[in-house]
Amino acid sequence: MCIAYLSLGANPHWPVFIAANRDEFHKRAALPAAPWPEHPSLIAGRDLSAGGTWLGMTHAGRWALLTNFRDPGAHREDRTSRGHLVSDYLLGNAAPHEYAKKVHAQSDQYNGFNLLVGDGLNAWYVGNHSADPPLRLAPGRYALSNHALDTPWPKVERLREQLDLLMPVGDELVLEPVYAALRDTSRPDDDALPNTGVPLDTEKLLSSIFIVSPNYGTRCSTIIARDPAGRGIFSETTYDPQGQAVERHDWPLNFSAP
Repeated sequence: MCIAYLSLGANPHWPVFIAANRDEFHKRAALPAAPWPEHPSLIAGRDLSAGGTWLGMTHAGRWALLTNFRDPGAHREDRTSRGHLVSDYLLGNAAPHEYAKKVHAQSDQYNGFNLLVGDGLNAWYVGNHSADPPLRLAPGRYALSNHALDTPWPKVERLREQLDLLMPVGDELVLEPVYAALRDTSRPDDDALPNTGVPLDTEKLLSSIFIVSPNYGTRCSTIIARDPAGRGIFSETTYDPQGQAVERHDWPLNFSAP
């Protein structure tokens, strides 16, 4: 993933709510979200290049998402694929805090990453761009892109503000306005852009919530929601290199009651 919004225990109607975009090179082979044939309780996309996934949830209520930490000067080709950080958690049974601590101890094996892992409302954040230990997430609303959690990049703050306003106040969950927020292509002024070590033209391209270019862009938008009764939805729309929607799937989730 390259931008994600998480509402955790902040909305009584939807205590777990995730909305995220995955940005990637269009030539990188991947499967859209679906139940994994060998693990039908898991719904997630699948990276066919190096394995693993970037976001997923199980019918038992385990969820995880990953973003890369943008630091082009530190990238190494011999590192372990970061996508396994998500799939290994979702297919395992370690408690979120135990898994986050294990990842933190082995974090030098990977290029820069941010990882959120949760089991219902029990959620933890860990990254390898600082020496900070894993952080337990208190109830609240969070946003994450390709820097540390809640770094106030313009697109991060824009998505947070839009989705804070769109969070449902009742039991009805309307997905279209959330998808519209995830498809926002507006860019900030140049003087508001972060300096992440890439050329200015690239920084500008990456500065919108929804990215469109022939080689690299937003490949899919995903919305995950869970209600207090243990019901939920995993919805995903995939896009072509022109930013046009290709297909959408809405998968019902049936969690164990909290």
